[in-house]
Amino acid sequence: MAEYRLVATAAFGLESVVARELKALGYDNALVENGRVVFSGTERDIARTNIWLRCADRVLIQMGRFPASDFEELFQGVRAIPWGGYISSTGAVNVTGRSVRSTLTSIPACQSVVKKAVIESMKKRYRLESFSEDGPASGIEFSLQNNVASVFMDTTGPGLHKRGYRTGTGQAALKETLAAGLVYLSRWRPGTPFVDPFCGSGTIAIEAAMIGRNVAPGMKRRFASEQWKFIGPEIWEDVRRHAGKEEKRAALDIRASDIDDSVLIKARHNARHAGVLPSVTFERRDVKDLAFDTEKGIVVCNPPYGERSGDKEAAGELTKKMREAFDQARGWSLFIFSGLEDFEKYYGKRADSNRKLYNGRIKCYLYGYTAGDRR
Repeated sequence: MAEYRLVATAAFGLESVVARELKALGYDNALVENGRVVFSGTERDIARTNIWLRCADRVLIQMGRFPASDFEELFQGVRAIPWGGYISSTGAVNVTGRSVRSTLTSIPACQSVVKKAVIESMKKRYRLESFSEDGPASGIEFSLQNNVASVFMDTTGPGLHKRGYRTGTGQAALKETLAAGLVYLSRWRPGTPFVDPFCGSGTIAIEAAMIGRNVAPGMKRRFASEQWKFIGPEIWEDVRRHAGKEEKRAALDIRASDIDDSVLIKARHNARHAGVLPSVTFERRDVKDLAFDTEKGIVVCNPPYGERSGDKEAAGELTKKMREAFDQARGWSLFIFSGLEDFEKYYGKRADSNRKLYNGRIKCYLYGYTAGDRR
């Protein structure tokens, strides 16, 4: 098999989590950069990381990197890549890109140049003058930074957060990749009680259950590169077969609650689709009525914070009520994901840790309170 320079893209703040995932999968050569983690691997590794990564956005192949201060340099650099070895003669070519601190600032113009160069490269390989583009799609991404172009093929297609289980969502639902990241950042381990008292459509609890049972997040979906000619279907079949054997049936104590019956219906439906409904207890409950009936445990939650509803004062009052409830959990660790400005002021206690993350374009923090005195 060939060796590729691969890139797992990640949301701001989750790069180190993705690097930890890759290391757990056996990729010790991972290099963390802003918004991405670079590693190397074969065609099998492309399939394996797409199916197993929980917190990455997508997996790319870096096809080339070269100076590109004008359109001619961009064209020649892209044309020099042997695209015909990767894209079929009927393949559809879709180009996206971005430019930062570069002389080439027009993205549409750059997209046109990149696509023209790809087609010219394919003409040389296939000895054709035109292509139908009615076959498997190949997403090509370019990044221009300081007049240096990096060119990638997107092996994933729709982002890795598209697990395939979430058919019903609540208001302001978290992406699955971010929810899994919150669980990882809490350092929760199966066997420890896990509670989400603002579960909404259930994403955090479902991701925790999938982690606890070692369910590969990409098992129930398809990826763009499954249709590519240089990654055989037998590779995907073998990776999925091995992933299925890795699933565990251990009992988990995961509790998810909300005050809205309608979102709880969606949450149960989503958990059923994910195959983890037996592992999560869903119930209608106000946060003030939480029962912390074990000495130790972990809370991971994403309470309303007024950014989208426009009611920040109500979110502040809810935060005060949440503090009263959580003060009863002396031996528990708390991880509260919030975009509420002055969260710690409303909560009445400085967090032991905080980590800046983004929920879409909303700046949030994951506030951590370690087990112990809640005063």
